[in-house]
Amino acid sequence: MKEPLRMEAALDDQTAVGYLAGTEGAEQELEASDAAVSFLSSIEPAELQKCVFADSLVTVSEGGRDLGEFNAAVEFAHRGQPCMMLHAQSQGAIDDCPCGTTVTVYLTTDLEVLEEDHHEYVKLKGHSVDKRCHMVQREGQMVIRKVTTVGEEVTEESISYPMSVLRGLVTEGSSLLLMRLMALRKKVPENMTFVSLDQGLHIIHTSFRELDQKQLEVGAELLEVFGVERIIHSVEGSPSTWQCYYLDDGHLASRVQVGSPVTMRLLELPSKTEKVDFKKIPLVWEEDMQMRSKFLDRKEELKADHSSYLRKHPEIRALVSDFLQLLLLRKPDDVFLFTRQYFTSFVSRCPPEPNPEAQSL
Repeated sequence: MKEPLRMEAALDDQTAVGYLAGTEGAEQELEASDAAVSFLSSIEPAELQKCVFADSLVTVSEGGRDLGEFNAAVEFAHRGQPCMMLHAQSQGAIDDCPCGTTVTVYLTTDLEVLEEDHHEYVKLKGHSVDKRCHMVQREGQMVIRKVTTVGEEVTEESISYPMSVLRGLVTEGSSLLLMRLMALRKKVPENMTFVSLDQGLHIIHTSFRELDQKQLEVGAELLEVFGVERIIHSVEGSPSTWQCYYLDDGHLASRVQVGSPVTMRLLELPSKTEKVDFKKIPLVWEEDMQMRSKFLDRKEELKADHSSYLRKHPEIRALVSDFLQLLLLRKPDDVFLFTRQYFTSFVSRCPPEPNPEAQSL
């Protein structure tokens, strides 16, 4: 395998401006619109509760041939703080070449990205293409690492953006939950422009708009569906456009990239009795301020109590000190046997306990 090619960059607030549009010396920083930022800040916990469910679609060609499947699920999680987790996966084959995409993202309740892992691959005849991108918030920065493997050639890219220039960031993972929220509200406000990252890790604009309602056949029923369009801009190429349609309850009914012969669609209506499997979130007490405070208080209370007892019984320290000194001098192979024999000798020094049966005679 060839040696990896590497490109590393760290951007502060000032130098980032020149990189935001993919060219040095750019005069205007790309920003999310006020409407987009306002939408994120308006999200209520009750709305997120309604988003906790799974979608499952099939991927079909224009001729109706089954090519694969698409799944997306949202659940509550914990990543240093209570948050939302979305996991989506698309897999199948195009022209008999296996391909797939997997994304897992952890989000705050206002959809700020805490961490995301994005993986996509295509297994072509003769060689494969594999792309992995991982981003994580760390000390006020969004640290991003991308590894691209084409055949045997590996390219690594690393970059770090200040969170101040990523206000209103929408990623592949967070966009799925964002559109689910829009569908539940049955409204996409005007001028919904967010910032995102393209394949070259440049900051770009991503915009959303409401589509005209239409009827879609799901199973044996013809239903009214709500549409949301996402336009992903790019510095290095043409924009890509995705159109998604949703049922009244927020379930995804159709998903397609404009210009692609492949469509993802819902075959059957979700069960009305569908139950959400709420996984138990592990308790990380060290990161819970209230529980950590109680732990520290209790710890100090026990230390004070133990210290007080040792002061009242100085013979404990002398006893333990003598035992350790003898143990280190003898260095017995069986420490447990030695310890039992050592402390058994003190039993004979203790006065016999009164016999209750003898006292009753």
